[in-house]
Amino acid sequence: MSSAESLQRAEELLERLRGKLETLERLAAQGDVDAAVDDLADVAEIAKELEAELVRARTRADAGA
Repeated sequence: MSSAESLQRAEELLERLRGKLETLERLAAQGDVDAAVDDLADVAEIAKELEAELVRARTRADAGA
């Protein structure tokens, strides 16, 4: 996978993260604490994936891939 492909994957993860954050805000406003906690766990997982993908992209870019 090239650095450009890693960046594309990171953009996809960022969109997922934004969607989850919007849902989380809605659930919090509705007072649905249980669902909000579940979504918060999803947000954390997506953020970890995003960080890992950005590290891969940077490593590949630095290596000239």
